[in-house]
Amino acid sequence: MHRNDLKSKLEKYQPTDQTEIADKSKMLIFLEANENCFERSLTIGHFTGSCWLENYDGTKFLLTLHKKIGLWLQLGGHADGNSDIVQVAMKEAHEESGLKNIEIKSADIFDLSVHLVNEYKNIPAHYHYDVRFLLKASDPNEHIAISEESTDLRWFSEPPISRDFYGCELWRMYDKWKETKK
Repeated sequence: MHRNDLKSKLEKYQPTDQTEIADKSKMLIFLEANENCFERSLTIGHFTGSCWLENYDGTKFLLTLHKKIGLWLQLGGHADGNSDIVQVAMKEAHEESGLKNIEIKSADIFDLSVHLVNEYKNIPAHYHYDVRFLLKASDPNEHIAISEESTDLRWFSEPPISRDFYGCELWRMYDKWKETKK
């Protein structure tokens, strides 16, 4: 079954806060109830894959200023039928960063979130079941390039927003990432 790998990863994942506990439960229920959960055509929602992408020496991470939303976010996007969410995150990292040399630091889930996406250009409001992985840019000489989905793209050493703003998920991922450095 094409959903078994993600189900296994979700069951293994240990959430770090109450929001993630609830979102993990929502994801498992959604995964079980919707065979086409990786398809954008499932208008109630679908799985997406994204990443926390660190630079080659692990001192910074890459965020995109999303063109549609106008917020700094991790790189990621739609699965479009691909049930291998790690590979979805990798594909999106390549497309949105312009980097060719990216490696998977871990195929285990790094973070997750279920969030509502507002209606946009006749696409009804729906949920993204976003599964996130830790990736690494492996070539110190390679340069990032802004994609058409972004208005800016930058390496950061700390999230560019306050902890009490929309970025609580960015700060949660940042805190997890800092823990990997210990």
